[in-house]
Amino acid sequence: MVDLSVTIGSLKLKTPVLVASGTFGYGPEYADLVDLNQLGAMVVKGIALEPTKGNPTPRTFETASGLLNAIGLPNPGVEGFIEQYLPFLRRYTVPVIVNIWGRSVEEYVAVARRLDAADGVHALEVNVSCPNIKEGSALFGTDLEAFKRVVAGVRAATKLPVIPKLAPNVSDVGAFARAAAETGADGISLINSLPAMAVNVETRRPELANVSGGLTGAAIHPFAVKLVWDAARAVDIPVIGIGGIASAREALEFIIVGASAVAVGTASFTHPPTALEVTAGIADYLERHQLPSVAALRGTLKTN
Repeated sequence: MVDLSVTIGSLKLKTPVLVASGTFGYGPEYADLVDLNQLGAMVVKGIALEPTKGNPTPRTFETASGLLNAIGLPNPGVEGFIEQYLPFLRRYTVPVIVNIWGRSVEEYVAVARRLDAADGVHALEVNVSCPNIKEGSALFGTDLEAFKRVVAGVRAATKLPVIPKLAPNVSDVGAFARAAAETGADGISLINSLPAMAVNVETRRPELANVSGGLTGAAIHPFAVKLVWDAARAVDIPVIGIGGIASAREALEFIIVGASAVAVGTASFTHPPTALEVTAGIADYLERHQLPSVAALRGTLKTN
């Protein structure tokens, strides 16, 4: 037997494999397809202070090696989530990580404070990629000072583990990882989707109603591995690797370069049991290589 458990702050996970926010709904969408209790944790779709409709359709476009999306973070708002979905999620033993976002630091703080008081929430993933902020409309995820204010504000508002989700389009991801650790984050997750777009050459119009969106899937995996390696070398807090995981091999890459855990995203759309199969593959790898735990594999990349 190998030890698959992972700890992120006070959050105890029995396996290192999560499902990524925005790709697994709020739980009911996959409950008839996957044994939720076998997941390391479920990261639900982004929750804001008030209900949000999201972007107009078409919202998604399949590329040659990934998925382009501009969903727009539709959600029922924090009160709607607590009333509509938490009672369902409390039936399961799987830890629930709520992805939160806001248009200002105050909104992030308000959502965090409300979820801190809600039974059945085990951690908060802080989405810092929202472009609509009061301080000059800069991206929270690419403005280091704004990023610090959000993380510090959320940290002060909750006792739950805080896990900022880092943006990929920055010049130095290590600086943001260090800022997260310095402002009290219990871990970090990365990467979020890459800014991208596609054009229909016959109509000469964008494939997405929003014009551009975020690219996920196999195409971004090597880029994600590099950024996870950079982030893991910059901080001592746990790192969750995200991007293009469709099998145990991609997950193992993240762990070898320093991730404590991983999250399966786009692959769940086409093959819902992917996360459970990745977990089994990691266990098999550890047994074959006579490694006692995930921790024994983490950060063992050989560079010379």
